[in-house]
Amino acid sequence: MDTTTLDETRTAASAGYLELEGITVSFPGVRALDGVSLSVRAGEVHGLMGENGAGKSTLLKVLSGVNKPMAGTLALDGVEHRFTSTREAIAAGIAIIYQELHLVPELTVAENLMLGAMPNRIGVLDERALVARAMKELERLGERIDPRTPVKNLSIGQRQMIEIGKALMRDARVIAFDEPTSSLSARETAQLFRIIDALRADGRAIIYVTHRMDEVYELCDRVTVFRDGKRIETFESVADLERDRLIGCMVGRSISDVYGYRPREAGDVMIEAKSLLGPGLKEPVSFAARRGEILGFFGLVGAGRSELMKLLYGAAKPSAGHVELKGKRVAFASPRDAVRAGIALCPEDRKQEGIVAIASVADNLNISARRHFSPARFLLDARRERALAQEYIAKLSIKTRSGETAIGTLSGGNQQKVILSRWLAEQIDVFLMDEPTRGIDVGARAEIYNLLYELAEAGRTVIMVSSDLAEVIGVADRIIVMKEGRIAGSLSKADATPDELIKLALPR
Repeated sequence: MDTTTLDETRTAASAGYLELEGITVSFPGVRALDGVSLSVRAGEVHGLMGENGAGKSTLLKVLSGVNKPMAGTLALDGVEHRFTSTREAIAAGIAIIYQELHLVPELTVAENLMLGAMPNRIGVLDERALVARAMKELERLGERIDPRTPVKNLSIGQRQMIEIGKALMRDARVIAFDEPTSSLSARETAQLFRIIDALRADGRAIIYVTHRMDEVYELCDRVTVFRDGKRIETFESVADLERDRLIGCMVGRSISDVYGYRPREAGDVMIEAKSLLGPGLKEPVSFAARRGEILGFFGLVGAGRSELMKLLYGAAKPSAGHVELKGKRVAFASPRDAVRAGIALCPEDRKQEGIVAIASVADNLNISARRHFSPARFLLDARRERALAQEYIAKLSIKTRSGETAIGTLSGGNQQKVILSRWLAEQIDVFLMDEPTRGIDVGARAEIYNLLYELAEAGRTVIMVSSDLAEVIGVADRIIVMKEGRIAGSLSKADATPDELIKLALPR
């Protein structure tokens, strides 16, 4: 590792603890970062925002030693560094907490927390010290987990907190969080924010990458916007920053209303739940959604919204009540029956339940519709599948090199478009959209909202579950609020204010 003292006249106050200057990274045919400069001060939370592909993740990989820049410098506390490995970056006091977790599922919580720094006595693992240190860290994280528990037995949110704990145990001076709340509950998110506040007070330099604007305004001191591999602007005061200006900076155009709501007339009742009861519901649930309507479901984590969607989709069995579709009673033995009846689900956990990550875009798009044109059960019509994939890639402007590209390499917004394409290729009347824009940038969100409006305008019914208060108010025609496994209330668009929704959603 090459280190050189920088100009001593550059004080920590003006230059920041972390200084990146003129960073350029290129891949075949793509300039991922183009002369990017960024300063992060000790004791601040510096937000990074931008659409998918803007260069944020590439910058974090430069910081962690994964990507080596073609040009530019990186300095920590006035000392220039050129990392040739992640080990060197960690040794210099840098920790990156990626959205994709880097844990060993078969190892225990304690072993994952202390990986690479196991306490030992004369070369033999000191298990008592290992467990004691892990318990201390878990207390700081606010997690009541037995440190001897295998990580594979934890929830996604708990695993995310363990990933954060790994960074804290290394006493990193620069900590970068990449979409850290995407898998956390409201309680875990609040605890994470408390931890970040404590790190800020301790003088750490914190980079916070997120698509969630509310988090930027709640947590960050400054925010920098990236677009097309370039740093567009750094806003010195988040408190005085107008949201429209921030969004316009991110997408390169003026947006007065990112949701672009388009009113329309609702038709006859398309789907109706009558006294429906099942897993996740504490009381019978009844509601109706009409043709051409976007019906929103809002509530806190654990309110029962996703469980209700699974009951409608045949992924869970009701213990009482029933569903009517177009005025006729239906009962689904499986999601396959629901799809054939005209109901489709875009699930909350897109990567685990919505796509086959290692399969191609074309395979993911055709996975349901191929039954219509396969000449035999075990034979595929490759020509028709390619044609269908090309048709919807063009229709929905899916950004992919080709239909043969692995879907796991696409951005979240483009993965969501592939899932929608899968159902557009079917005869679907009711679209169940569970957190449709989770982990998706502002520009791609606008495209997803436009697709939802087009579905409604074509006479389809859209039921949208969202934890994003602004989103559900901005997109839905009518909103049902759930709380603790029951419906707490229903509001028209005109009456749906943030205060009213929160009042209905909060526990007694």
